[in-house]
Amino acid sequence: MIRLLLVEEEPQFRRGLSISLRARGYEIEAVASGEEALQRAVADTPDGVVLDLGVPGSRGVELVRRLGARTGGPIVLLSAREQERDKVAALNAGADDFVTKPFGMTELLGRLQAALPGAGARDEAHSTWVETPDFVLDLAARRAYAGGE
Repeated sequence: MIRLLLVEEEPQFRRGLSISLRARGYEIEAVASGEEALQRAVADTPDGVVLDLGVPGSRGVELVRRLGARTGGPIVLLSAREQERDKVAALNAGADDFVTKPFGMTELLGRLQAALPGAGARDEAHSTWVETPDFVLDLAARRAYAGGE
């Protein structure tokens, strides 16, 4: 399973993105700040990073450099910044791709698959399941399971 570090300040967006990525077979470690991201990158080296360039506790481009040095995996940036110079600075700092908010999940998945070796080869059946500690949703069959029922 491919392990991603998701760095996103907004709790609802972080939770929704975590659920969507888990449903597609990724293992997600989600944090809300640059400081947490650096700690998690050292403690448990992820295969890749999905990083909101505007997270607190960091200067975006510097965080890209520091995470790149710690993880060695690809970094896909999320940002509402649309200025070309911001994108170029982040890419020059070591980011592998840049997705401008708002974006579609299909676009993000495509960029992750392009950046992560082996990401495109995962079983597509996983994309129809959402698993949480409390329940499982089978989206294709339109069924929910909790407690084994």
